[in-house]
Amino acid sequence: MAKANNKLRVGIIGAGDIVKRRHLPGLTKHKEVEITAVSNSTYESADKFCKEYAPHATPILNWADLLALEDLDIVWIGTPPYMHSAIAVSALEAGKHVFCQARMSMDLMEAEEMAATAKRFPNLVTMVCPPPLGLKGDLLVKKLLAENYLGTPHHIRLQSFAAAYLDPEAPAHWRQRIELSGLNVLALGIYVEVLQRWLGNITGVYARGKILNPIRQGYEVIIPDMVTVLCTFEGGAEGVLEFGGVHPLPSGDRLEVYGDTGTMTYDFGNDVVQAGKEGDRALHTVEITPELEGGWQVEDDFIAAVKSKGKVRPRPDFEEGLRYMRVVQAVADSRDANEWVPIKT
Repeated sequence: MAKANNKLRVGIIGAGDIVKRRHLPGLTKHKEVEITAVSNSTYESADKFCKEYAPHATPILNWADLLALEDLDIVWIGTPPYMHSAIAVSALEAGKHVFCQARMSMDLMEAEEMAATAKRFPNLVTMVCPPPLGLKGDLLVKKLLAENYLGTPHHIRLQSFAAAYLDPEAPAHWRQRIELSGLNVLALGIYVEVLQRWLGNITGVYARGKILNPIRQGYEVIIPDMVTVLCTFEGGAEGVLEFGGVHPLPSGDRLEVYGDTGTMTYDFGNDVVQAGKEGDRALHTVEITPELEGGWQVEDDFIAAVKSKGKVRPRPDFEEGLRYMRVVQAVADSRDANEWVPIKT
């Protein structure tokens, strides 16, 4: 916990663009937070990061040496998924609070180990980075569902298309490399987390995938360029989830929820919520009023939880991360076996 000078000391493992752009501004605004050590893919890149962003921090070659620092309170993991489990488990066992960049892990087995280790250390805070998608309208969606505006949801459609992997001549992105990204496919994991937060657990899937450009500069891609998932939710709703990275001029990411008395849509690119009841002439935009408007406060939430000494739980924690990794695993298993895969929740 915080030392005599009341500083919370943070060690960063994996100091790439996401940490620089998304997390560093939120961490450095907290005067009681001090970045004291950084380990990156090379010592030189860790040293460069320290000089540019954390001049008082120490660059460290091996992440295991960073975990061995006794006066460290927090380990901030910004590496690709293939390192998440080993670092998170080791950090917890070393008595550190752990923040883990999404996606949580390579596969379900690693996620289970991370969640089980977190349970062994209930006084330590764990958090998986939530997606920025849907944060602004999160409370409004929860309010509409809690007020039964739609009645009972029975049909859910989600579409997330991008053109990022359309160029067949481009090298494989690290998210297309299974040895770095594991079973994670496109935006599947982050949208499953959003859907389960709003609509409850997914209880089974049937998935199909396609690889449009399997050979990229000599590297054979086995992570699909597009995936379609049929699924069921614990409330009884059926879902169709579509993901793609090879779609020219894609329309924006969008969710549609149909209930027995009403409909709601969410435009993730513009954070526009529309809704309507049976008998209305059309859907209407539902204003996200100031008291309901959410936003990015990930670093604030994590630091507050650490300072509360376990009284406050940030979300999503490792247990909630495990919930979406169950679906990621089931989608991979379903694609492999070409059959329906039930999910134990």
